[in-house]
This record gives sequence, C-alpha cells and structure tokens, in this order.
Amino acid sequence: MLVLGFPAGPLQANCYLLAAGDGADCVIVDPGQEATEALEEQLREHRLDPVAVLLTHGHFDHVFSAGEVCRAHDVPAWIHPADRYMLTDPAASMGPQGAELFEALPPLVAPGDVRDLGDGDVLELAGLELGVTHSPGHTGGSVLFGVGTEEGGRLLLAGDTLFAGAIGRTDLPGGDHGTMLHTLRTRILPLVDDTVVLPGHGPTTTIGRERASNPFLQDLAPADR
Repeated sequence: MLVLGFPAGPLQANCYLLAAGDGADCVIVDPGQEATEALEEQLREHRLDPVAVLLTHGHFDHVFSAGEVCRAHDVPAWIHPADRYMLTDPAASMGPQGAELFEALPPLVAPGDVRDLGDGDVLELAGLELGVTHSPGHTGGSVLFGVGTEEGGRLLLAGDTLFAGAIGRTDLPGGDHGTMLHTLRTRILPLVDDTVVLPGHGPTTTIGRERASNPFLQDLAPADR
C-alpha cells in the first residue's frame, strides 16, 4: 500500500494520497489551501489516477482545493452532510471574523459532484476499503477514515480530531468540547494501540502513543463503541 502525505498552506494542513501502489488509482484526502501543485507532482511521480476526494471535515484549510482537484480530474468529493455547507460558505465555519478572513483569499471553487458520508459506511475506492466513523466535536461533520494494509496494519486518517499530543479545537461554529470528549472516549480509545494515526496537522503517531502520553486522553475511560 502506498501512503503519501504533505503539509500545505499557511496552516500546514496535511493532504494525503492512498493507493494500492505506484501506477494505480488513488484517493486524495483533505486537499486544502495551496495543495494543488504538490498534489499534482505526487500524482505524476507515482503515476496515480485519482478516483475520489475524501474530506475529514469542512474547514477551509482542509477543503480549499477540493473543488479545483475534483473538477480537474472529474471525480466526486465525499463529506459528512453536517459539514457540506462549508464547501460553498467557508466563512460560516470561522466565526465572526470569517467574512474578513475570506476577503483576502481567492474565491473557493466548490466540487461539482458532492456525496454524503455516513457513520459506518465502507467506501470501496482505488482498490481499498475505507471505513467511515462519524467523530463530531471539532465540527459537527468530522469523520475518521480507517483502512487496513496488506501487511495487517491499520491506518486512521484522523483529520482534526486527534493530533500527536493534542486534539482539535472546539471553539469554532459546530465545535463542542463535551461532544469531542465523547468522541475521544467512544471512537478513539477503543482502537488498538498499533493503529497508525495520520492527523490533519503535525506528525504521524499511534493510538498507543497517544493513549499513554496525550494529556487530553489521560482522564478518559474507554467505552464500547
């Protein structure tokens, strides 16, 4: 399995590409601000053909290039319906300063084909099976993508739900700290320790490492999903 990732834009949001290997179909996860050039370089270098754009949530630093990428490659974007409005109104997700922020940015191009993600969905794309888990807290429509590898490992594309040593902020519209704690307890802590976490910002980590050292998880008792 081929997993590529790079940070993009002023907020350094991680964009990922997943494929069975070089010269294969791929899915693109969270193409945010200024992601297009690096993304196209990766596609050319590894001879990859995109079949879908997957979005962990709707914040502009994760979706800003989604429309451009989808239209360039004629592929759909997948997002949870609770965050779908952000694809056409990104300022609404950023609070009172949102409109002022977006006056300085180029216009956002919305994907032409947008499809809904639901909790428990399994997407069969690019020769991969990606499980979808609704993980509200950072936003109302945040999701996790889980995928197994041929070697028996597990990957979790966590968006802004879980970082190395931290969790996503909950003070923006659609965020809720209590909901985030519930998500961490019921969706994150039950995962096996060797699950590799590909977060929306910052370095890769594992569930075991975060269980042992992440201060936001220390006082949470795991619950059955």
